[in-house]
Amino acid sequence: MAEQDHDATWKAFKEAVNMTPTALETFLDSDASQAVGQKPKAGGESTGHASGRHIVKILHTKKADLTDADYAHMRKVVSYVKRHREQGGPDDSGKVTDSPWRLSLMNWGHDPLKD
Repeated sequence: MAEQDHDATWKAFKEAVNMTPTALETFLDSDASQAVGQKPKAGGESTGHASGRHIVKILHTKKADLTDADYAHMRKVVSYVKRHREQGGPDDSGKVTDSPWRLSLMNWGHDPLKD
């Protein structure tokens, strides 16, 4: 992929992912993180939780060492965050803080309360 495309992807990813690697790692270790998201029928890790682990890896990797697979995942993250932000909002009680919407976004490295 062209360097210009990688630069645009990197910029969009850095705008979408507003959690630090440490904050994301801490969140991924929480029960709240593991309680939300779409899980395989057989059980196990949710798609968002697996994405969060990949995001942490990307955030700990030098830009020059990122692979095409990393850039593909970065584009997926940007798309998910954009789409989910447009859909979302507070839970039934009107609170955003612990809503599944926010927790799911946080699995993808984006905390809407930081906007």
